[in-house]
Amino acid sequence: MSEWQVGRLDSFFTLKRGYDLPKQSRVSGSVPIIASSGFADFHNEAKVNESGVVTGRYGTIGSVFFSDVPFWPLNTSLYVNDFKGNDKKFIYYFLQTLDWEKFSDKSAVPGVNRNDVHQEEICFPSLPEQKAIASILSSLDDKIDLLHCQNKTLEAMAETLFRQWFIEEAKEDWDDLLVSDIATHIKDNVNPSKDPLKTYYHFSLPAFDSGEKPTIELGAEILSNKYRVCENSILVSKLNPRVPRIWLLTDVKDNYVCSTEFQNLKPKVGSHLMFLYSLFNSRDVIDELAMSASGTSGSHQRVKPEDMLNISFKTPSLDYLEEYSLLITPSMQKVSSNKKQIQTLEQLRDTLLPKLMSGEVRVQYQTEEVA
Repeated sequence: MSEWQVGRLDSFFTLKRGYDLPKQSRVSGSVPIIASSGFADFHNEAKVNESGVVTGRYGTIGSVFFSDVPFWPLNTSLYVNDFKGNDKKFIYYFLQTLDWEKFSDKSAVPGVNRNDVHQEEICFPSLPEQKAIASILSSLDDKIDLLHCQNKTLEAMAETLFRQWFIEEAKEDWDDLLVSDIATHIKDNVNPSKDPLKTYYHFSLPAFDSGEKPTIELGAEILSNKYRVCENSILVSKLNPRVPRIWLLTDVKDNYVCSTEFQNLKPKVGSHLMFLYSLFNSRDVIDELAMSASGTSGSHQRVKPEDMLNISFKTPSLDYLEEYSLLITPSMQKVSSNKKQIQTLEQLRDTLLPKLMSGEVRVQYQTEEVA
């Protein structure tokens, strides 16, 4: 690392506080507005007239965002106002490795002073090595984004087919069935703490919201009772049904458990699984569940198991459910495969990131020739 330079952070790049933009002053446009927690809205005017890097200054700190286009950084953020000839994407990844908690004022709503960040002593590689490092990490992120986009497309296609088959083409003489006619509610209690050294895959609401990845924990770390997850089933969150959280589980081991905030529904006939998954992803059912939970308040709305089992649908026959399931199974298998690949790539990226930024892992690069 002899060719890496050591110095204060502001000798390599500087940060600046974002700008006020009251909602009443915003005019809809194509310029992204970036707050401390990410992309917030669009405006018709840019404060930064090129691509750039933004991080949280107040409220949400430590999150880092890259904008490929001109943007407006809000006053809850800091943005890089001078890259001093360094690579933008490298700085984007570098900022993700800083210990932002160290710069926090530790208040109830945490804040960061850019002057404190500027004083941090850091080690920076040459520009060619910066570009080589950023290229490796960007290629991983690009692949992850591509897989996410592919999954959105596949899920949207399944949703369109479901609506066509069971809503638009539904006939009045079709049979009215309930979810309880084709599925059962599984409630197999388990106490992981009784097996403290066993590794569990814990399906929880935070795990879903952070990327649909179960948390891997030892039994000793899981203090409350859970439900054992059933193979070839779905998990449906009973909390705040207006924001659906639905897990499709086709490959389950005996160490898979879920939070009691999920309901585990298993089809009575295995070939109906994909229909059941699509049914609970449909907007009509999401709205119906939200209505059934209307007696409770806000984000703490909860749906009872019987409300899920009493969801109704129309079908000409049970074979029709199987036909639909067979049709979308290849797409859903691809979605599942993509999710596993995303997790592998994210793990690789997150492992490489600090090692590349510290110089523990070096990359080959070509020195730029001077004309």
